[in-house]
Amino acid sequence: MSPLIRLIACFTALLVAMGVGRFALTPQLPHLIAEGQVSLTGASLVAAANYLGYLVGALDAFRSSSSRQARLRLVLGLWATVLLTLVSVPADGFWSHALLRFGLGVSSAWVLVVVTGLSQRIAAEANRPRLGSLVFAGPAFGVMLTGLLALELNLQGRGSTAIWLAFGGLALVLTLIVQPLLPHQQPATTVTEQPARQRPRALYTLLAAYGLVGLGYIIPATFLSQMAAARFHGQWQADLFWPAFGLAAALGVLLVSQRRQRPGGTRRWLVVALWLQAAGTLACALPGMAGLVLGVILSGGPFLAGMQLVMQQARELDPHGHARNVGLLTAAFALGQLAGPLLAALSSHLSGGLQPALYVAGAGLMLAGGLMIGTWGRKPVGANSFAKQAEGLPH
Repeated sequence: MSPLIRLIACFTALLVAMGVGRFALTPQLPHLIAEGQVSLTGASLVAAANYLGYLVGALDAFRSSSSRQARLRLVLGLWATVLLTLVSVPADGFWSHALLRFGLGVSSAWVLVVVTGLSQRIAAEANRPRLGSLVFAGPAFGVMLTGLLALELNLQGRGSTAIWLAFGGLALVLTLIVQPLLPHQQPATTVTEQPARQRPRALYTLLAAYGLVGLGYIIPATFLSQMAAARFHGQWQADLFWPAFGLAAALGVLLVSQRRQRPGGTRRWLVVALWLQAAGTLACALPGMAGLVLGVILSGGPFLAGMQLVMQQARELDPHGHARNVGLLTAAFALGQLAGPLLAALSSHLSGGLQPALYVAGAGLMLAGGLMIGTWGRKPVGANSFAKQAEGLPH
């Protein structure tokens, strides 16, 4: 099987696991709130359950010690995404949705972690690292597909039940197609890692910044559809913002994958991406349509590209300890994005809206960019060889 076919399979697996399993809640929140299944505060806690599941799944996936275990998590993750999305059809109320979203968080993390390793190995063996980076536009296309499906069903006057069924059907069809094409994980090879005490200090700064990225991006990524529905009072135009967010994210991945590798270039791109995302998050708090349009462009564009740049920066700072450092970064990011919905729940409970949470999220992204500027003069460990490394991976 050609490397291109296997990378397309990885792309599709991420489309299912992330576009449906992890982010399909966003276009459904207006329905769940309007139908009285959850309040805005409850919706924030349901989202938090999803991101708690992602943290658990990511930590579990990194413990897999064999190619057989990795393959099992990949296949189970895809089919769990299908099953739990279909079970969401009859679900009603806070606890059922919270439990289902927790399970979907675990399954999406399993797929993401395993596909990350598979796709980058395939791309490296084919000497096509940029092609490996484009695999991670899969979640963006998943967001676009689910957003467009929700738009069409909303125009037909359908509710959350029909939309869950459509999402589950999409996941089922794609999983049936892609499972026979999925590549197998090769047995792990022994890698000599640097002792933990030899990690460069700049890596810990990156770790803190990535936690802030998780906190900052997740509020618009979770509540964009609800904010649009509240401003457009249920009109169909509100449903355009979520697929547009996915389109902006896909274009961001494409742009970053085409950049030239230069010493210090990754950090500069990362600072710009984080500050653009901060501006987009703060723009979502502005009244009217203009604020949300700016939010989609400025926050959606760096959505996946920023994660990609963080992982590339980690590789440049400590190339010999990259596998170990990815686990730390993933955990920091997961903790940050778990804190985001909890912040939104507190914001909606105390103020009745999301504006305070958006302000905190935007400030966190601004601070993350500032932390990266603070490491500007520090020379990466692999400064002379980073251009030979594979592209960084979003988590």
